[in-house]
Amino acid sequence: MKQIGGFQSWCLGVTLQLIIAAVLHQGFATVAPPTAAPYKDPGRPEKGNYQVNGTNGTACLLASMGLQLNITFNSVSQNKTVQDVVNIQPNVTKYSGSCDPDNATLHLSMDAEKTNLIFFFTLNTTSNKYHLSEVSLSAAWPDMKEPFSTRNRSLNYLQGTLGYSYLCREEQTLIVDQYLSINIFQVQVQPFGLTKDEFGAAEECQLDEDDMLIPIIVGAALAGLVLIVLLAYLIGRKRSHAGYQTI
Repeated sequence: MKQIGGFQSWCLGVTLQLIIAAVLHQGFATVAPPTAAPYKDPGRPEKGNYQVNGTNGTACLLASMGLQLNITFNSVSQNKTVQDVVNIQPNVTKYSGSCDPDNATLHLSMDAEKTNLIFFFTLNTTSNKYHLSEVSLSAAWPDMKEPFSTRNRSLNYLQGTLGYSYLCREEQTLIVDQYLSINIFQVQVQPFGLTKDEFGAAEECQLDEDDMLIPIIVGAALAGLVLIVLLAYLIGRKRSHAGYQTI
């Protein structure tokens, strides 16, 4: 019976390790790089719907997402470098853009064009894969000592396949540079291969797939634990009966 008890303890330990590993994996998958603490929290941004039309009048880029800017700048009122967190408000945002066979842009303008955010998408015509390759932001806010401007042309976010949309329900943080990152919520975007002004079939992001995988792993581990305990109990009971028969 000591062997059975030891076996049960070992199985329980392994199962708990699997559950802990699964939970830790989820935690690490969603942790963004550390940044300075913002001095105000605007809450979760509202999701906006944006459409860019091609020369034929039909949609060539569709995007649905909530956007939040994390921007570091020199503050006039505080006389130091601060980080501000600002939500993009769709109801006061103007949008435009352009589409070429292998390039597409989405231009968002706010605050009477004092804030301009541009997303650049690139299509690899050999692999038929697209991605967000570039982001630029210019801003001239009252509390800024000087206008803010940054641009990164070597990004590789929001990857998808031609004719399909990229979908991610989980919050993501797109690091542009040390002064700007963008929190993006419930994003679905398709910059190429649209038909009938509608999103194509969705390709889900890894974060969404991980969210689905964690409950499966935990459930399977618990089911395995129950089965192991039941088998150990039956084996122990059978040995007990065998001992009585010998006596």
